[in-house]
Amino acid sequence: MEIATPLKAKEAVSHFTIAELSRSTIALRHGIDNTPPPEAVLNMQRLIDNVLEPARNLLQKQIIVNSGYRCSRLNSMVGGAKRSYHLSGRAADITTGNIDDNRRLLEILSQLPHVELISEHGGLWIHVAF
Repeated sequence: MEIATPLKAKEAVSHFTIAELSRSTIALRHGIDNTPPPEAVLNMQRLIDNVLEPARNLLQKQIIVNSGYRCSRLNSMVGGAKRSYHLSGRAADITTGNIDDNRRLLEILSQLPHVELISEHGGLWIHVAF
């Protein structure tokens, strides 16, 4: 059983934050409140702990989050699937910044727990859901 650790304390030792997984320039530009509900925050923390952080540690390079949690309005605006894992904070679109490292990242992610793993747009980014 995991001991309850305050979220900010966990984020202090992680390469990823809930704020990073919730940030959206499109939401800001259109005045959309993309604040995740508590259950989405828990899902994002699980995604960080079980997938993103282990992948970052194995890759030993920065991973950039392009998209994480999306409220339904934002998800519709960006053309996301109606039942997208992004809506519950269980998915992230990530990149290393180059296609070769993204290929390595995809291989690493394939060995970690996930329910979806998709190389998008010729490997420009990777969609992973936990």
